Amino acid sequence: MAAIDAFAAAREQFAAWRSRYPTNPFEADRHLDLVNRRYLDGDRLDALREMGTQFGGRAGDLAAAIELYESRPPELDKYDGAGNPIEALRFADGYHEAGRLVWGSGLLHEALEPGRSFEQANLFYLASLEGEMGHMCAATCTTGLIRVLRRSGSQQLRERYLPALTEVEYDRADRGAQYLTEVQGGSDVGAIASEVIAAGDGTYRITGEKWFCSVADADLFLLLARPPDAPMGTPGLGCFVVPRRVDGKPNGFSIRRLKDKLGTTSMASAEIDFTDSVAYLVGGIDDGFKIMVTAMLNSSRWLNAIGDVGIMRRAYLEAANYAAVRTAFGQRIGDFPLVRSQLAMIKAEWLAALHSTWALTQLDETVDLATAGESAREADVGFHRYLVNANKLGCALAATTAVRRAIEVLGGNGTIEDFSVLPRLLRDAVVYEQWEGTHNVLTAQVLRDLGRLGLAGVVIDQTAVLLKGIGDDDLALVGGRAEAALEDLAGGISRSLEDPAFGALHFRTQVERLLRTHQVALLLDAAAGEENRAVAAELTAAATLLTGEYLDPGYRPEDDPRHLRTVDRLLGDDLAV
Repeated sequence: MAAIDAFAAAREQFAAWRSRYPTNPFEADRHLDLVNRRYLDGDRLDALREMGTQFGGRAGDLAAAIELYESRPPELDKYDGAGNPIEALRFADGYHEAGRLVWGSGLLHEALEPGRSFEQANLFYLASLEGEMGHMCAATCTTGLIRVLRRSGSQQLRERYLPALTEVEYDRADRGAQYLTEVQGGSDVGAIASEVIAAGDGTYRITGEKWFCSVADADLFLLLARPPDAPMGTPGLGCFVVPRRVDGKPNGFSIRRLKDKLGTTSMASAEIDFTDSVAYLVGGIDDGFKIMVTAMLNSSRWLNAIGDVGIMRRAYLEAANYAAVRTAFGQRIGDFPLVRSQLAMIKAEWLAALHSTWALTQLDETVDLATAGESAREADVGFHRYLVNANKLGCALAATTAVRRAIEVLGGNGTIEDFSVLPRLLRDAVVYEQWEGTHNVLTAQVLRDLGRLGLAGVVIDQTAVLLKGIGDDDLALVGGRAEAALEDLAGGISRSLEDPAFGALHFRTQVERLLRTHQVALLLDAAAGEENRAVAAELTAAATLLTGEYLDPGYRPEDDPRHLRTVDRLLGDDLAV
């Protein structure tokens, strides 16, 4: 009988753990509300809260839909029953229901007009609590395509495609995709070899291979291709919109095979051949790379980071809630110091990424509005160019680590696919690391921008201003350590800019620390202005932990008598029963 009671008690703990997940994750996320309040107010903030509450209330429906398809990848139907080519994708039950919930939130409709970045960010974050789930890549690519068309597309293209791309009814909406990667190029976009010729009727014809085509079921593709006699490298590329079908038939494309990926498995990625595919030019014939980077890739890197922040938030909820109710060796595992330290680092990483990504969201909105004629400070445009790349790098690295830490808290249970969402989050987070630029590619991009555009001073100065503006004595102690790290970084960055060989080897470490310094500054600045003392204490504790972990080479937690107090302040009442 005692054994039976023990087994039953353990399963009761599992049930208590699952019951702790909030029924409405938007309403339960006071730190999300904090960052929204930092950038918005008045009617817009009220409307955003209403929207977030409504979508957050569908979290259970979204999770239920995902359970029906998450372990079943899409299947390719190349021909119909009569042998006609159709190049169609089939998805498991529940896939399209999840899509209806995401599209129905208004996520893509919010991309129609500039100045709605925060609305998109909140919806994308809430959806990403479930991982990529087969739809967030499509939402990302469609957002980028919408921005490409409204910024650079002709009036005819905008009128033709924007209504369906921004439709809230999933079954009536068009989804977008971007296909850059070719087998010989990978991240080297300048090596693209796909060819395009003018058809003489205002359209073009594209022929070539695309090696990594995510959202292979999209209705509209955005491609880069090279006209005849165009120069090699990125200056010779044009940007084109390619519809999936022409006259009801596949538009000169053939799916070779679907990719069997580590993560994001319910989203269809493929290798696709294009042969004389009808295409429409976007912008100037030699503006393709610029259009793709500024409208599509920058938007994708911003949303990619939001996805990582959502993954980190969910990882923390899973691990903290489990630690609050699970017992081992006669006590709650959440009372063990090492477990508490693990949880504190997950939370610190999530908060840092949340604040830097919402700062990026403000810059994204500023830049997006500028494309519609609004004024934008040169310093903001420059800082956006830095942060969109550095933040994607930092958030991607942090997300993978955060999920691995959460799995460790659950122990062996954390590796079981049907026990928690964590295995899926880990696989998705690893794929997120590769999307829209690997770490080394992003590092090289930031280094080029700091040098070529003279952005190093802008980036360092904006972070220094935040740190110097902190007046509270307790906060200033941490801020002073971050300032010292920033001063040291300034010298190293100067050397990387002056010595290309040195920068090629060492700048990645520098840019990671530079982002961390900015994140610490944002956390401290938020803590200084927060009236809720418990929330301010959590922000300060997060900044303190991250400073010791990444910025202060002389710091040793074992020599810090306040370290455990910092951990306790960061966890707050999260483990309360």
